[in-house]
Amino acid sequence: MRIGAIGEEDAILIFRAIGASAVPAITADQITAGLHRLYQDGVPVVFITEAAARLVPEAMQKYDQMSGMAVIPIPGIRGSDGYGAQRVKESVIKAIGADILVNQEGNEG
Repeated sequence: MRIGAIGEEDAILIFRAIGASAVPAITADQITAGLHRLYQDGVPVVFITEAAARLVPEAMQKYDQMSGMAVIPIPGIRGSDGYGAQRVKESVIKAIGADILVNQEGNEG
């Protein structure tokens, strides 16, 4: 399967090492252009760093609604800021109508 990655160069180097289409991008224009290029190239799965995804909410929403490419936020070089986990939670709620990923931390008793 072909995969792609977009984001800060340090964070996506591993994807290049395994033969993925890696697109270094740090500005909103670069990120949007990278997503478009990967979509046009028919890449079905694209990993995007959380920092990059946060810069292009309109593009993220556009590709969420299109078939043919899944865009998956991943932590960047500095770790996770929770954006990717929040998107997974929203997708689960949208898909099944319930939050099965409820935070259990506050339920200790």
